Amino acid sequence: MNPFFAPSTLPYQAPPFDRIKETDFQPALEEGMRQALAEVEAIANNSEAPTFANTIEAMERSGALLTRTAKVFFNLAASNTSDALQKIEAEEAPKLAAHQDAIYLNPRLYARVRSLYERRESLGLDAQAKFLVERYYRNFVRAGAELPDADKARLRALNEEESTLTTQFREKVLADTKDSAVVVDDKADLAGLSDEDIASAAEAATERGLTGKWVLTLQNTTQQPVLTTLQNRALRQKVLAASEARGNHGGPNDTKSIVTRLAQLRAERARLLGYPTYAAYSLDDQMAKSPENAIRLMTDLVAQSTATARRDAARMQQLAGEPITAADWQFYSEKVRKAEFDLDDSETRPYFELDRVIQDGVFYAANQLYGITFKERKDIPVYHPDVRVWEVFEADGTPLALFYGDYYARSNKSGGAWMDSFVDQSGLLGTRPVVFNVINFTKPAAGQPALLTYSDVTTLFHEFGHALHGMFSNVQYPTIGGTSTPRDFVEFPSQFNEHWALDPQVFAHYAKHYQTGQPMPQALVDKVKKSSKFNQGYLLTEYLAAALLDMSWHTLPAGAPLQDVATFEPAALQRYHIALPEVPSRYHTDYFSHIWGGGYSAGYYAYLWAEVIDHDAYYWFKEHGGLTRANGQRFRDMVLSRGGSQEMASMYRAFRGRDPIVDPLLIERGLKEAPKD
Repeated sequence: MNPFFAPSTLPYQAPPFDRIKETDFQPALEEGMRQALAEVEAIANNSEAPTFANTIEAMERSGALLTRTAKVFFNLAASNTSDALQKIEAEEAPKLAAHQDAIYLNPRLYARVRSLYERRESLGLDAQAKFLVERYYRNFVRAGAELPDADKARLRALNEEESTLTTQFREKVLADTKDSAVVVDDKADLAGLSDEDIASAAEAATERGLTGKWVLTLQNTTQQPVLTTLQNRALRQKVLAASEARGNHGGPNDTKSIVTRLAQLRAERARLLGYPTYAAYSLDDQMAKSPENAIRLMTDLVAQSTATARRDAARMQQLAGEPITAADWQFYSEKVRKAEFDLDDSETRPYFELDRVIQDGVFYAANQLYGITFKERKDIPVYHPDVRVWEVFEADGTPLALFYGDYYARSNKSGGAWMDSFVDQSGLLGTRPVVFNVINFTKPAAGQPALLTYSDVTTLFHEFGHALHGMFSNVQYPTIGGTSTPRDFVEFPSQFNEHWALDPQVFAHYAKHYQTGQPMPQALVDKVKKSSKFNQGYLLTEYLAAALLDMSWHTLPAGAPLQDVATFEPAALQRYHIALPEVPSRYHTDYFSHIWGGGYSAGYYAYLWAEVIDHDAYYWFKEHGGLTRANGQRFRDMVLSRGGSQEMASMYRAFRGRDPIVDPLLIERGLKEAPKD
């Protein structure tokens, strides 16, 4: 029997990966859509007057088989894909888009939702149910429910085409990232890399059937981690060139025609729905409310970030004795870090062993703040041998959630890092959260430890902040649970959680030598803290370049012709005065997966918007005693447990006592002096 056709009998309804086969997905998705539409039709055709129970709650209960299947399928399609899964995704993506349209463009169903919305003040609903009614109404309107039939037909075609193109984009970027790995013939060219990294490069070559060679695989962003220590300048340039050429060198994996068409059809969809641009449509229900507000926040920081980056470049150039290129930045910034802070990654990595950082850092901080504990479960089946599972318990021992960690890069795994769920928390459905983190750390060679950079450590804390948001969800309705919040709020809990990586109590608990167990010497700790604001001009500039590039593509009006990527991108960066030759955009257009295949279209600014909130919230903790159970509980109760069950600005205002201010961000970024005590 297909394992998706009934709820899992495993704890927390965890997916039975030991019984799931690739051939199970397509029939389960197809049957799931059929059942969901039948349930929706029954709701829409109900002869009884619409009530919250027979319409909204009924919708919340519908589509169980489809949800169960899709949550597993789309995680595997991103984290552990195959030719078979890619074929299924290509076939099912347009059908799933049409399925969504069949729900949201159903006039009888919309009439029931609108009736409840218009009577919401007189229905005797509690605050969460009333907010859900408003959310449903807004979702239907934004999906085109009020359009005339001809425009609905056009919208369906646009949605179907977009789903097909985004699927193709993800497949091409994954393939091109794999194919663009740099093969090295002479081990001497790898001078500067650690023994562990060289061993990993040799193993990557072996996996590709290459003997006596080394392979430098590429990660998601433009800059590549190996450029930090790789001494061979020509090889550095080759690696960066390979990274920047992804999707932009002709051949079967070229993405230019896909991204330009996506920009065009999104603009047309926005016009159909009454908005001048796709960004205006997308941000209308976000905290920012308009692209102008998001652009203003970003452009207000351009002058400071680029000036800081230029000053840093001058310091590096003085050290290098020659002009600095983009391929040299990380290499020479590490030398400046060594010269000015007497610190480099090779000194700190032995103190950041992956398992210890997870157990004694990420989990420990969560325990100190929220009282939760973790027990690894070897009896829960996983989708890949590298995946680990922990059961999470409340302070009183009550079971809370399951947490999966998938930490190592694979050639069939999308780049980057993310969190999602296999099962969402819901009081209505009686389900508890099953959440996961996916990251792309380089897997060490057999017998070698997995040693991290401090940047990797913050990635762990970041993604686990998302996981906490999912695990602590305590709402009635699945639509508004966990991380179901606006994009420019959803990054707040994750970025906030990064602060605890450098908290003295937490840092001392996990930063211990992987061989001796000795804590990091205080002198080295001080260097790590002192250097934490180093290179912020570069990091902020590369981020702003990507976020403003995203906004440029998505503020194109409907009717604009297909753009030429080769001219559009540099013109956009010049327009915003963010074009520095030494600081490439964190993502170039052709492999910018966040916006073309990852749900962040016109939303990459959200990391900065949320960063304002996260630093502001952290300063509340600083003002109230820092890392304490009382503070953690208050944050959990007032923010992390609420999901998207109320308006975000008011939720934050209730926690902080005021709206967020930007000063903490500027101080934490090193762009403004902290006030003197």
